[in-house]
Amino acid sequence: MAAETPTELELLILKVLWEQSPLTAAEIRETLAQRGRSLAHTSVITMLQRMVVKRQVEQLDPVEGKAFRFSPLVGDKQVTQGMLGDFVDRVFDGSAEAVILSLFDVAELNAEELSNLRKLLNKKLREVKP
Repeated sequence: MAAETPTELELLILKVLWEQSPLTAAEIRETLAQRGRSLAHTSVITMLQRMVVKRQVEQLDPVEGKAFRFSPLVGDKQVTQGMLGDFVDRVFDGSAEAVILSLFDVAELNAEELSNLRKLLNKKLREVKP
């Protein structure tokens, strides 16, 4: 079974685990609190258990009688591409062009960012030419 798209809180937990893993629920809770998201320990445990069922994280055996540790089963690129693809499909009817045009309307892009986007577009153009 493939991993489901993470909820907002699941994504926050995954971001913590992508930076460093494996971690215990207490370590994850502490990191989230440092980032302004204070949760009860039981809430973090419940979320991690759901994420195990969804195959987003795995629960590792305790080391020397300590707490269970958790490690991500999905990568950040896999998750972001899946979430972005879903967003593009739902909001822009699958049109990448509409996404880019909308981005230009809502984002303040400086000259360097525009130059980087041009380079990426030129690279993509070279890839699709026969």
